[in-house]
Amino acid sequence: MKRRSERGGEAAARPDGSQGKGLGGAAAGALQPAAGGLLAYLQKFKIKRLLLDLFILYASVPFVIRLFPSLLRKFVYLNFLSYPFGVDFQKPEVYLNHTVNFYLTPEPGVTYGVWHSLPDSRRKEAEGKDPSWHEEALADDNPVILYLHGNGGNRAMSHRVRMAKVMSDADFHVLAIDYRGYGDSTGDPSETGFTTDVLFLYHWVKARSGNSTVIVWGHSLGTGIATNVARALKEKEGVTVDAVILEAPFTNIREAAATIPVTKIYRKFPGFEYLILDTMARADMYFYSDRNVQVLSSPILMLHSEDDGIIPITHSRKLFEIARNTSQKKDAIRFLSFPASEGYGHDHLSSNPELPDIVKNFLQSIK
Repeated sequence: MKRRSERGGEAAARPDGSQGKGLGGAAAGALQPAAGGLLAYLQKFKIKRLLLDLFILYASVPFVIRLFPSLLRKFVYLNFLSYPFGVDFQKPEVYLNHTVNFYLTPEPGVTYGVWHSLPDSRRKEAEGKDPSWHEEALADDNPVILYLHGNGGNRAMSHRVRMAKVMSDADFHVLAIDYRGYGDSTGDPSETGFTTDVLFLYHWVKARSGNSTVIVWGHSLGTGIATNVARALKEKEGVTVDAVILEAPFTNIREAAATIPVTKIYRKFPGFEYLILDTMARADMYFYSDRNVQVLSSPILMLHSEDDGIIPITHSRKLFEIARNTSQKKDAIRFLSFPASEGYGHDHLSSNPELPDIVKNFLQSIK
């Protein structure tokens, strides 16, 4: 009887010494593959949903831009990215200790800020002087640069500060403007508004600079503003700007939008030209440098780095050919490229130690 009781036990030993699973163990084993399959399904579903959401977002952007051109203006101008943040624009000495800040009002409701960096030869003399002295200094025969920056940020951005320092160290006056809507300037950004702002600054400088050479120098987006200003002066006032320098220029904003890296993912999108490129005009953005240079009689120097990852150097080459072919003074149209090995990219041509001499030699050659 003892032997039968042992054989009839609930967990009787098997000949190989193992224990039986029982009903509970079998059920648990059956649930494990089922639970694993459910988790795999849910993960796969989440991935598919994520990919679908990304595709919907990607596909909707061109249509949203077409319906709301004002969004495209914000993206192009990027004035809301006022970097560096927390700048006290009334204390430019934090960035450039030979610089003064002032404001101009080109029209009611718009006031913009300007930093005036003095030439190296005038700095010691400037100590303790009031703003009127700095205005009078513009007539000291040192060349004056009106520096028109690109999109995004403000006049305190490091590469803009470096440009002002490099050129003022070389005995140039440098006036760096934050157009309406940028930095601490009031008003809303627009192409016509930018032109108005710079025209006002140009006349303000000319009224104080005597016989000093005044150069309109644009970088990136600022090159489009520079040629707009030079053309407006030529056609509306019969004024020829002493010199125009275009750093990393583009032919026009439509062609620039077709080649900048950020639009690469949309270039094969059905309706890319209609939905995005054509919307530039609906947003009142043109910046027709390729048309403007055809009517200018000002000497023009174009500068571009071969490794520019924002605006391809092909824009400069095309713009140079247009300007040179239509100019009556072909020797006054110059183009200088910088090798990719130097690594200047889009923003750092001022790192080239020869830049001041390049500009001085250009100005000397056009006298």
